[in-house]
Amino acid sequence: MELYQLKTFVAIAQERSLTRAAERVFTSPPAVSAQIKALEDELGVKLFDRTPRGMVLTEAGARLLEEAERTLASAGRMRSAAEQLRGAAKGVVRFGTVSDPVALRLGQALVTLAERHPHITLQLHQGLSVDSLRQLQRGELDCAYVMTDHEHIDGLELRRLGGIDLVVALPAAMARANPNPSRDDLLALPWVGTPTSCVLRTHLDALFASAGREYREGAMANAEGVVRSLVASGAGAGIVRLDQALQAERAGELALWNGWRGHTWLCWAAPLRPQSPDVVDAVRSAVLEAWASPVA
Repeated sequence: MELYQLKTFVAIAQERSLTRAAERVFTSPPAVSAQIKALEDELGVKLFDRTPRGMVLTEAGARLLEEAERTLASAGRMRSAAEQLRGAAKGVVRFGTVSDPVALRLGQALVTLAERHPHITLQLHQGLSVDSLRQLQRGELDCAYVMTDHEHIDGLELRRLGGIDLVVALPAAMARANPNPSRDDLLALPWVGTPTSCVLRTHLDALFASAGREYREGAMANAEGVVRSLVASGAGAGIVRLDQALQAERAGELALWNGWRGHTWLCWAAPLRPQSPDVVDAVRSAVLEAWASPVA
């Protein structure tokens, strides 16, 4: 058996969905299904049952899951030991980020990086994803977390880490005044936008275009997280991440409009020819490992 098969096994067990597991291991649902079938054939046991509630571990699958997790953890320790034998990388990494370090699993990545490469220093630069992408292309950043719909960007390595759902959020006062606005009512409200090439703005323009209308500039946010803050303050409606919107809704800061849902991707990006390849390799390894592990 192969380690990638075990990673797929663990991903399906945790996600209970072939589609979400495929996103997590950076492949397609048919490939994930084929990997599990091959693993089941090799082991001679059935690992999952397909049910209306998703992929459910069989009794044999549940018992073997612990072994798979231990095997993967052991492989990770072996890789870490090999990296230390090769010698720790040294240097400064200019790392671009979007808002919300918890959702980025940034803390997990930084802890792993510090343990394995204590001589790497990170300089974090927070801003819009579109600005980070331009800075990467100009050589002003070494790597970055970005939100983008693109699968490929010229001159850059782009790794999809996870999907991001987008929703329309309304200030609480506006929602109380009109709890169930129509699309026309919604588009007539003031809006909080972002620069034209930002992924949130792309989805905002598409929402207006779907109604045969054109978005007119209003309040402008210079970072993804600022959109939510401005919406909560009453400046207007805006497109925000679903996880942030739900958190703010629970706090009574804003309300969700259920007539639209968008989707984009959180990615790790770096130049194809980085200035310090060994240092960027170390950061990439820590980031991808953080995203391969389950959320606590």
